Amino acid sequence: MNKLKIAVIFGGCSTEYGISLQSAYSVISHMDKEKYEPILIGITRAGEWNIFTGAVEKIGNDTWHNPEDCTRAVISPDCETRGVLVFDQAEIRAIRLDAALPILHGKNGEDGTIQGLLTLAGIPIIGCNILASALCMDKDRAHKLAEVAGVRIPESFTIQSESETENALLKAESLGYPLFVKPVKSGSSFGISKVSCKHDLPRAIKMAFEHDNEVIIEENIDGFEVGCAVLGNDHDHLVVGQVDEVELADGFFDYKEKYNLETSKVHVPARIAAHKADEIKETAKVIYHALGCSGFARVDMFLTASGEIIFNEVNTIPGFTAYSRYPNMLKAIGMTFEQIIDEVIKLAVSH
Repeated sequence: MNKLKIAVIFGGCSTEYGISLQSAYSVISHMDKEKYEPILIGITRAGEWNIFTGAVEKIGNDTWHNPEDCTRAVISPDCETRGVLVFDQAEIRAIRLDAALPILHGKNGEDGTIQGLLTLAGIPIIGCNILASALCMDKDRAHKLAEVAGVRIPESFTIQSESETENALLKAESLGYPLFVKPVKSGSSFGISKVSCKHDLPRAIKMAFEHDNEVIIEENIDGFEVGCAVLGNDHDHLVVGQVDEVELADGFFDYKEKYNLETSKVHVPARIAAHKADEIKETAKVIYHALGCSGFARVDMFLTASGEIIFNEVNTIPGFTAYSRYPNMLKAIGMTFEQIIDEVIKLAVSH
């Protein structure tokens, strides 16, 4: 049986470069090598593309980018090539791909940019398409579409420049403190602040604008975060993992807590009633469908003390390390990491 050539794209010009390496290392390590031939495409922090042929451990410890293991390469936008052009010393050779899995968290990977290149090239995308990726990355527009679908969202408003700070101070009074200040398009909680009083709001706005050209100011939801791992293309046949729960000692689930869990815990399954877990799963499906998701995504929501479910965000390329929330929620319903990888690939090549 001919193995399918599956590109795994990692690294990238993003603040989440390091997380991408860890996720890619886990995915490659758990890919069925009897079925698939992984074509490893690494992008440096500076934006240089390479085919990587070294030991996969070098991706995990960020020693992958070296002359012995790397050859310059690019994805060709030409549909006839449908793959990668590798710039060997003596020639340019092409590798035809059956599908590509971008493991590029945040900007330039999760926002529709790489999905656009793959679409131009005619390469099936493992995961969400251009539109769904762009929409889910945009917190404001994702919220508005979810609300149209009947899902409760946090009260919020957006500003487009720091010159609107004075007006933001006035509008923030109606939301009340504490509140959250976030870049509209950013991942892994970069640039997000929890603001307890108006004196801290200008500084939080300034920091958020370092990560994006639009900032959302959002009410604090008095509850805890729950998540759903969703897998599938057909709305009527989606697989949803066990609901998980983020238990926080203090503050919010920022970058440090997401990847170190120093004071927080993630419970799988969530410590909630079965009927409420079912309601959360159904809400996740509604959001997944409303935003046009396919392949896989993690849908995050809040659950309040009164039992209200409120939309937070969708991660179209969630963490894929062995300890990440997405695979752990699916493991809780009996799927192994290998089965998860196998299933997301099959969803792309059969779509």
